[in-house]
Amino acid sequence: MELFPPMPLDEWRETKETLHRFAQVVGKIRLAASVRRNHWWNVPFHLTGRGLTTRPMGLVDGNPVFTVDLDLVDHRLVVTVADGRTASFPLPGHSVASFHRQTLETLAALGIRVDMPFPRPYRLPDTDRPFAEDTEHATYDPVLANRAWQVLGQVALVLEEFSARFSGKASPVHFFWHSFDLAHTRFSGHALDRPTAADPVTREAYSRELISFGFWFGDADLGEPAFYSYTAPEPEQLAGDPLLPAAARWVEANGSHLAVLGYAEARAEADPRAAVLAFYEAAYRAGAVRAGWDVDRLACPGGITDPGLSAPPPP
Repeated sequence: MELFPPMPLDEWRETKETLHRFAQVVGKIRLAASVRRNHWWNVPFHLTGRGLTTRPMGLVDGNPVFTVDLDLVDHRLVVTVADGRTASFPLPGHSVASFHRQTLETLAALGIRVDMPFPRPYRLPDTDRPFAEDTEHATYDPVLANRAWQVLGQVALVLEEFSARFSGKASPVHFFWHSFDLAHTRFSGHALDRPTAADPVTREAYSRELISFGFWFGDADLGEPAFYSYTAPEPEQLAGDPLLPAAARWVEANGSHLAVLGYAEARAEADPRAAVLAFYEAAYRAGAVRAGWDVDRLACPGGITDPGLSAPPPP
């Protein structure tokens, strides 16, 4: 498959909205069955060679160690227990309601009981409707779902390459099921005093000064897939700094600014991978310099922190 194949939002909007809610059902299970980590890093999915995984969880909640995977190659939900038992069912043909029911029944058949917190969508237009009542979202096109997985896998490798250039505290490259985006975040180490009125999710996510980078498939506000970056808290005059490539731009979002490079615009570049790396680097330097980070000290050329070593030659 070509690097960054076409992925217009309008083409797969209905499948995306269904798959997004499937992911939230599984994500709520991950939230209930994992040990909390700083910035909610216990919650996101990680990528596999076939789709998305919760990673091993359980034990602390009385359950056996288990994983739940969304296999976007064979298009199945797969539950695996550490003792080797496994169960699965196909993703096509389900509404959110039937997927929710089948998922819980599959877990129960393996002796897994999960007290799912708030079994309804998070920060979606139908957030007040329980998963168990959503028969509206029931579209799943395997070809488009697989293409989305291919895009995520390709973008993840570009983000991994970019993340290797930083030696400070940084998140893994991981997939946030609540917002349906792939992200990597760098931290300066500076603690922030968050407003007490902020909700607990926001307070923990933004308890330290950060610059985040990622990719999402688009939504009602930005109707196209895009690569993005933002700095929090946002330094003054950030949106006046130049970005690369020329198609990249700053856009307003919730009172602050996002650096955005449209997916279609990246595809149109002579070297899309280099263009995305240049975009992330320009957005990072804009935010880091404005916020007073020690950019040189935090640099990690070639993924190496020891100044006595040099990067190995390319194969």
